[in-house]
Amino acid sequence: MLISPLIAEIEALYPGAEIDIVGSHATECLYASRFSVHTVFVLPPKIARHLWQSAGVLRALRRGRYDLAIDACNGSQSGRIVLALAQARYKLGFPDPKLNPASAWHALAWPDHLAHRSVFLLRQAYGVAKQPDYPPLNLDLTLEEKRAASSVMATLCGGVREQCGATVAIFPNATGAKCYSDDWWRSFVETFQSLCPQVRLVDLLAAHGRSQLGSRLPPFYSRNLRRMAAMMACMDGVISADCGVMHLAAASGTPTLGLFSVTDPAKYTPYGGANAALDTHGMDAAAVATAAAQWCSRLLSVRASAEMVSTSLDPAA
Repeated sequence: MLISPLIAEIEALYPGAEIDIVGSHATECLYASRFSVHTVFVLPPKIARHLWQSAGVLRALRRGRYDLAIDACNGSQSGRIVLALAQARYKLGFPDPKLNPASAWHALAWPDHLAHRSVFLLRQAYGVAKQPDYPPLNLDLTLEEKRAASSVMATLCGGVREQCGATVAIFPNATGAKCYSDDWWRSFVETFQSLCPQVRLVDLLAAHGRSQLGSRLPPFYSRNLRRMAAMMACMDGVISADCGVMHLAAASGTPTLGLFSVTDPAKYTPYGGANAALDTHGMDAAAVATAAAQWCSRLLSVRASAEMVSTSLDPAA
C-alpha cells in the first residue's frame, strides 16, 4: 500500500502513462484493476526457493522497454536488483550510504514517512521537490465494490446500513512484537464499549480466520484485500495495530487510528484527514481504549456537524 502515493504522483505527472509493477500476489490483487496499471509482475514470496519461477518473471520484465524505472523501496536489495535488470532510459533509486557515500541524496532533507520517500525521489528528479503535500494512500475503490460491501455491512448490522449508527472496525492482528495479546484486546474492547456504547464494533479477522476478540463481535473475513478494503470503506472508522491492514484501511478512505508499540509512527503513521497514530508505550489496554474512544467521539462529532450543515443547505429539507 505504501507505493500508492507514488502511483498517484506518476499519474499526475505523466497522464496516460502505463505503469508496470514488480511485486507479490497482494500487489496484483491491489493494483491489477487500476486503469493506469498495465502489468503486475508477480514474484514468489520465497525467491530463493523458487529460482526458476523468479528467473522467468525477471526475464519477462527484461523484455520490456521503459522510459523510467523506479526502485520505490529504500534499502531493499531485491529492489536494487530489479532496477538494475530493467531496461529503461532513466532509472531512479536510493543510493546506498556505504557504496555511494558521496551521493547528494544523503544531504537532502528527505521525509520520514516511507510512503513519501519515493515521491520525494521522483520530485527531486523532476524538479518539483518543494511541493509540501503528498498524495494520500489510495486504493481507488470502484463504486461497484463499495455498493457490494455496503450490502454485506447491512447484513452484519442486522438491518439497513443507515439504521446501524456509527460502526467501527477493529483489526487486532500484527506480526511479532507489534501484536498485542488477546487478553489485551478484550480489555480494550470492554473499555471502549463502556465509553462509546453507541458505536457498533466489527471484528476484522486476520488470515488465520480466528477471532482474537473472544468471538464477541460481528466478524468479517476475507483474504481478498480489495474486498476487505471495500468493507472498511463502509465503516465510520478503523482501529488497527501497526500492520499492512492499517495502511489498507487508510487507503480505503476511512479514518484510521493506528496503534504503535514497536515501530516509529513517523515512518508508518496513517496520515492525512482524520487518520491518527497512537504511541502505546507505557499504556495499558484501558488507557489506549480511552484515547481511542476520544478519537472516535471527535470523528462522530465532526460527522454530525457536517450532516447538520448539509441538511440546513438542502432546500428539500
